[in-house]
Amino acid sequence: IIPLHHPSLPIRVSYLKKEKAKRNENNWRRKKRKIGKLVNPISSLILAAVCSRDLLPKRAATLSPTTMARRSLSANLLLFLFTFALFHTHALSKTLKRDVKALNEIKSSLGWRVVYAWVGDDPCGGDGLQPWSGVTCSTQGDYRVVTELEVYAVSIVGPFPTAVTNLLDLTRLNWKCFCKIRDFHNNKLTGPIPPQIGRLKRLKILNLRWNKLQDSIPPEIGELKSLTHLYLSFNNFKGEIPRELANLPELRYLYLQENRFVGRIPAELGTLQNLRHLDVGNNHLVGTIRELIRIEGCFPALRNLYLNNNYLTGGVPAQLANLTNLEILHLSSNKMTGVIPVGLAHIPKLTYLYLDHNQFTGRIPEAFYRHPFLKEMYIEGSSFKPGVNPIGMHKVFEVSDADFVV
Repeated sequence: IIPLHHPSLPIRVSYLKKEKAKRNENNWRRKKRKIGKLVNPISSLILAAVCSRDLLPKRAATLSPTTMARRSLSANLLLFLFTFALFHTHALSKTLKRDVKALNEIKSSLGWRVVYAWVGDDPCGGDGLQPWSGVTCSTQGDYRVVTELEVYAVSIVGPFPTAVTNLLDLTRLNWKCFCKIRDFHNNKLTGPIPPQIGRLKRLKILNLRWNKLQDSIPPEIGELKSLTHLYLSFNNFKGEIPRELANLPELRYLYLQENRFVGRIPAELGTLQNLRHLDVGNNHLVGTIRELIRIEGCFPALRNLYLNNNYLTGGVPAQLANLTNLEILHLSSNKMTGVIPVGLAHIPKLTYLYLDHNQFTGRIPEAFYRHPFLKEMYIEGSSFKPGVNPIGMHKVFEVSDADFVV
């Protein structure tokens, strides 16, 4: 312990101050090196200036107002330059040749329909040109890659462009006509989905609705492990719904309505733990609901189930009440028979129930009329006993384009 009056005290204090300043400087250098790895060389130079010892804050008592103002101005200027350099990192990077080639192949296949929106050779922009309309890029290392592609056009004619499957960093593919619902027939993207679609491992949203795509869905679609939204409705797909869709662990929304699917709905879809919306309406599907929900603990997150306008038979099994998150159950226009089980009325948040145009018999249990959330129950066109009444104000079901916005 050094006494306060000891002659070596000033030297000791000076030494401690130097050690502290040295530690602070080393800390700034470490931060500079760490951040320098994340930005381009220009940004690193500016960051080095910001982190330099001359700009480190000093005690206010040792700085005059003029000096403090100058330092504040210098720091603000360098901060502006640093931010400017960060914003221009994207522009200074080169677009990956693989993506440039793929997008230009797509551009050639679409011809005049996109020529005015896709200007230049680089889809990510450059040389004073903006990125192509509907193309979103991001920087990965020293390169820019295409991560989102949204093609909205009228009268797109021709097969699905295989070049799309070369955009390996794609997370979102949205390809539909930019038109009113009544004009959707002007969009004629035809042929099958190529099996190479399975290469897009990072794809999260695949939207191909309102086209005229044909043939079966390739089983390779089950390789898109990151997929959360799949929109294939309003096409001409045929064959069976592939069981490989059950291999998509992140899938939440599955739209397959308005196609020509046949066979049974795969019960394996019930193993999808995150699936919230399943729409297979307006197809040529057969089978029973009992077969669909035969796997124990199936559809744990399902909220909306659309099975309407198919050829389903059998009754409504009491086990359907195990889908406790169900809010919409659409069974209209099938060939279903039997009575409606009272257990269905115990689904806590059931809001819309469509039973119309089937061959149901008997009475509707009174519990349905006391359900706190049930707003609509359609029963027309069935063989219920006289006196059975619907619930709610029935409206004509209309499709709005807003219902299909991703």
